[in-house]
Amino acid sequence: MSELGRRIDEANADGLRRLMESQPILFDVKPAGEVLPEMDKHTILHAGPPITWERMCGPMKGAVVGALMFEKLASDSREAEALASSGKIKFDPCHHHRAVGPMAGVLSYSMYVFCVKNETFGNTGYCSLNEGLGKVLRFGANDPSVIERLRWMQEVLGPALGEAVHLSGGINVKALTAKALLMGDECHNRNVAASLLFLQEITPYLIRLKLSPETLEKIFTFISGNVHFFLNLSMAACKATADTILGLPDSTLVSAMARNGVEIGIRVAGLGERWFTAPAGVPKGLYFPGFSEVDANLDLGDSTISEIAGIGGFAMAGAPAIVRFIGGSPADAVRYTREMYEICAGRHRDYQMPNLDFAGTPLGVDIRKVIETGITPIINTGIAHKEAGIGQVGAGILYAPKKGFEEALVAFFEKITSAA
Repeated sequence: MSELGRRIDEANADGLRRLMESQPILFDVKPAGEVLPEMDKHTILHAGPPITWERMCGPMKGAVVGALMFEKLASDSREAEALASSGKIKFDPCHHHRAVGPMAGVLSYSMYVFCVKNETFGNTGYCSLNEGLGKVLRFGANDPSVIERLRWMQEVLGPALGEAVHLSGGINVKALTAKALLMGDECHNRNVAASLLFLQEITPYLIRLKLSPETLEKIFTFISGNVHFFLNLSMAACKATADTILGLPDSTLVSAMARNGVEIGIRVAGLGERWFTAPAGVPKGLYFPGFSEVDANLDLGDSTISEIAGIGGFAMAGAPAIVRFIGGSPADAVRYTREMYEICAGRHRDYQMPNLDFAGTPLGVDIRKVIETGITPIINTGIAHKEAGIGQVGAGILYAPKKGFEEALVAFFEKITSAA
């Protein structure tokens, strides 16, 4: 092996160690404006690599409009659209602020976020709270029911969760994830066990709060009725985990993968904060009655941080029931995981799949292996309607396009050889 190859392998081994040794702990739930120092009332964060208002897809524009109304910067959608296009609003990726967001990923100043600290390395990650299913902001819906729910989350749910987390002394998200993987979740599009495990963990502290029975009932009903509640917490934990390799010299591991509904972008550890983008694809999957692929927006969301941390689509072999949501068969789920082993630098020590003899999940996407094998990361995802305001129309699966990986590999070797 060449000296360069040894340097890369050593860096990637260090990257795997960082990913596996990370201990993401939920330590607070606070408004984004209180924990993200560069946020203000006129800043809107979004999913994926950078994009302007003019280029945003329908559901992202719809989510921005909803966020501006929620922040009381606009009284209706027409006024919100005018403000969004005026140049007075700063748009920036969540990833640029140690945060992530599902689907449209829109995050505004007053929205509460899960605050997760990586106890091993000291860095933090943030994500909005999950709104539930149906018409929700993350899929671009912004009618009065959406805004009303966001206000309840701001005034009731967020503060209550924050107080309960303080009483708990912190909740180990990694431990919950590892348990959920043993119970048939993959913690991206299947969070049934994980959401209930979180509810079990937080319940003793919620009932110690001085809340009315009616308020407590509404909180418990909201969380227990939302099988994806854990997703956003998991995403914050995965962000706090994946950022430990951001900027790691000589490493060819992918540190982020995200989509804005127009493009998909990746970041590579050894190349720091630079994005490598390609056109986003259309998921193949199952659609709700009355909808089909012609209604689908292009792939969307920051939730692919899950795969970077070794769960989600990479762990589908351990969650065969996921195919009832995204299509395919249990054999397909196993095949997807086995494929991902081909492009990863190792296997996770702590995230295991019982039906693969407790094998660790694939971990550490190596852009060299992606190009060598021709296999790209698998993504399982929700599908948003391409028009704002309609919401989710299905769920499916797709492979990331190769273009971004090819360009990243060229840039990596240009950088590493010029520095030699």
